Amino acid sequence: MCDYSLGGLASRLAVDGEELIVHRFTTNSIGLASPADLQRETREERQQDQSLWYRIKSIFAAASDCSSVRAVCVPPGARLVLKNIPFDLRCKWSVDADESVFFVQTSAEVNTYRDAVYFRTGRQVLLQELREGMQVTVVSLSGDFSGEPKPAFAVPSGWPVP
Repeated sequence: MCDYSLGGLASRLAVDGEELIVHRFTTNSIGLASPADLQRETREERQQDQSLWYRIKSIFAAASDCSSVRAVCVPPGARLVLKNIPFDLRCKWSVDADESVFFVQTSAEVNTYRDAVYFRTGRQVLLQELREGMQVTVVSLSGDFSGEPKPAFAVPSGWPVP
């Protein structure tokens, strides 16, 4: 659902059809966030007092106290679309600018990054390798393929098969 590295942050479950943004959280880990939360945090940061006392206090504040941005969790098997994939990553991963992917967890091992996306080509990429600011659309939390041809890749065991 959400990588261990986002465990100390406020979070919520994604919704079908929702637009999300790849974001680096206060834990320094990459995850998904709502554009509305990101805009609200930017506004709040501009309004806050940037005095010396405020800066000293913020150094000692807990990570969860520093951010109004909630991590948006996605269940394994959910179908997403990565949009506007940067050219260098398209070349590296052999994908198009917009790609339909499955959200997967690579293992159950603790204290490791395990949230990833799985491309139709069979390539699996950790969320930590995505670029901040990339857009993600949640197509289906259940991995539903209704209205689309079956995927051209082998669906890993345990995934919903259309």
